[in-house]
Amino acid sequence: MNAEDKRALLLDRLADHVLAEGLGGASLRPLARAVGTSDRMLLYYFPDKATLIAAVLARIAERFAPMLDGLAPATPGPPAALLALLPDLVAAPAFAPFMSLWLEMAALAARGDAGCRAAAGAIGRDLLGWIAARLDLPEPERGTVAARLFQQIEGAAVLRAIGLDDVVARAML
Repeated sequence: MNAEDKRALLLDRLADHVLAEGLGGASLRPLARAVGTSDRMLLYYFPDKATLIAAVLARIAERFAPMLDGLAPATPGPPAALLALLPDLVAAPAFAPFMSLWLEMAALAARGDAGCRAAAGAIGRDLLGWIAARLDLPEPERGTVAARLFQQIEGAAVLRAIGLDDVVARAML
C-alpha cells in the first residue's frame, strides 16, 4: 500500500470515528488510538491537527453528498416537493451522525473555532446549492426559497437535538 492509499484509509477510519464519537476528543493521540496508529504517523500524513481535522471533515462531506442525492431527484421541482423530504433529512437514522456532527461543528464555530467555521460554512454552502439546484423557480426567488428551506432544515435539526420532535412534526404539516 502506497502512502496515498494509506492516507486515504486513515481518512476513512478517522471519518468513521468522528461520525460515531464527534469532535470532542479530536486531539491527535485519541484519534490515532481510535484508528490503530500513532500520533506521529498521523503527523506524517497530515502536517498538523488543523489540516487533519479539515481533511476528515472534507471526507465526511464527501460521504454526505451522495446520501443527499439519493434523497431527492436532481431534476428541479416545486418547493413543496422538496419541503416534503425535510423530515427524512433531519430524522432518518442514516443522517443522524451527520446531523449530530453538523450541530457540534456549529457550536464550535459559534465559540470561535475558525477551522469548524470554515468547514461548516463550506458544507452549508454546498447544502444550500444542493437545495437551490432542486427548485424549479426563477432567480432571485430560487435563492430566497433555498435559503428558507435551508433555515428550516437547520431549525428542525436543532429542535430534534433538544428533544422537541413534536414541534418539528407540527411545523412540517
